[in-house]
Amino acid sequence: MKPQDQAESLAREVLGYSRNMLFLNLRFMETAFSRLVPAPYAGKIGTDLRHLFFDSAYILRMFQEEPKRVTRVYLHTIFHCIFRHGFVSPAIRQPLWDLACDIAAESAIRDLHLTCLDDSMEYSQNSVLSALRQEIRPLTAERIYYHYLEFGLSDEDAREMRRLFGLDDHEPWYQILPLGGGEGHSGGGGGKSNTPNDSPQEQPNPAQSEEPDDSPSPLMSRNEAEATWKRLSKQIELDLETFAKSRGDEAGNLLQELRAVNREKTDYTQFLRKFAAYAEVMRIDMDSFDYNFYTYGLSLYGNMPLIEPLEYKDDRRIRDFVIAIDTSGSVAGETVQKFVQKTFNILKTQETFDRRFNIHIIQCDAEIQEDAVITSQEDFDRYLAQMQIRGLGGTDFRPVFSYVQTLIDQRQFTDLRGLLYFTDGYGRFPEKQPPYETAFVFLDDEVNNLEVPVWAMRVILETKDLEEMP
Repeated sequence: MKPQDQAESLAREVLGYSRNMLFLNLRFMETAFSRLVPAPYAGKIGTDLRHLFFDSAYILRMFQEEPKRVTRVYLHTIFHCIFRHGFVSPAIRQPLWDLACDIAAESAIRDLHLTCLDDSMEYSQNSVLSALRQEIRPLTAERIYYHYLEFGLSDEDAREMRRLFGLDDHEPWYQILPLGGGEGHSGGGGGKSNTPNDSPQEQPNPAQSEEPDDSPSPLMSRNEAEATWKRLSKQIELDLETFAKSRGDEAGNLLQELRAVNREKTDYTQFLRKFAAYAEVMRIDMDSFDYNFYTYGLSLYGNMPLIEPLEYKDDRRIRDFVIAIDTSGSVAGETVQKFVQKTFNILKTQETFDRRFNIHIIQCDAEIQEDAVITSQEDFDRYLAQMQIRGLGGTDFRPVFSYVQTLIDQRQFTDLRGLLYFTDGYGRFPEKQPPYETAFVFLDDEVNNLEVPVWAMRVILETKDLEEMP
């Protein structure tokens, strides 16, 4: 056997040993550990979310110096897959995203407190993680990325900080996966867009090896590979629900991170359309217009069509609406303003408002503090310019629903379609269902475990969603 082949064989055995150690300690992640197919690679160790690329000399040298280090690197790479860090936009700021992903992976590893892992790097990571955990919960890569983006961290500083957390090579992420479904991407990783989502370039050609069943196939497109890891991640989340009961906080933090990653994103624009009702509006209805009769009439009679488009159509519109704001001490004024602004802008730009609309913006903590009635763009602009958060006491949701019922009884609303309640979730809910749609809107994932009444909808918005005005 050639020395190169012998080194590769030994490296595969080392990786197999590390995988078995993780099998024994993390049974709830067993399905994930067998999904990456080992393949030789000129570099360190990395993944394209289907292969585990490894440099034989690098693996053997690391194992000789500290066997537990290989196991940590293996788990670090697996967490990148479970959290789907590799599916990023070609316009991502690559150094910043790499740092955020490594911090998220290392944070998840530390929360498990495994004795089979090398912990020599953890002391140097403490100050960074302590500072982040005071600002961000849970520590997902996306949140860390936007935190440092807002902080203004430079690419150079990000590369320097990554020395404390980086264990693997991320370059395969930014390269095209061999495609079987006709999809393709191209481009680099150095643009200035701020949204992680899908990525680019030219893939190394790893040695092929037999793959286990159900693993991401070399013929899979990027979307298919992502779907595979999304399914595995959700399965691990379900398994961890049981595991966390016996391991307590050690698994609880990881569970929170998985919930944040796997939570379906809310299309807030489409969500607001749920509150609209059908009404006739003065607008040409091209959907009901038949070109055949129109052109036939023109050809038969010269300038007289047999049918013309209707000058009115049924459309979904909102006339009456309530935006309730939890003004307890835990909800910041600037955040409230952004939420109100975004909600109004979406409704306005989507032509969801009727020509005559009636919006009540109600501030409430444990009692009603203010009710601002908005019937025009001028009313809204004036309100937003002079808006002050009133109350800052405890939280009780019931006064808002009682007050709105009083307005209904007084015929202040002709067709109230719904109520949005922007809150942190810590308060007393009404016992009875109101006669209109209700949604409680929470910010970020701190409220993931809080339940709302069965008759209400729950929407979770990210902080960055409020920054992206329509």
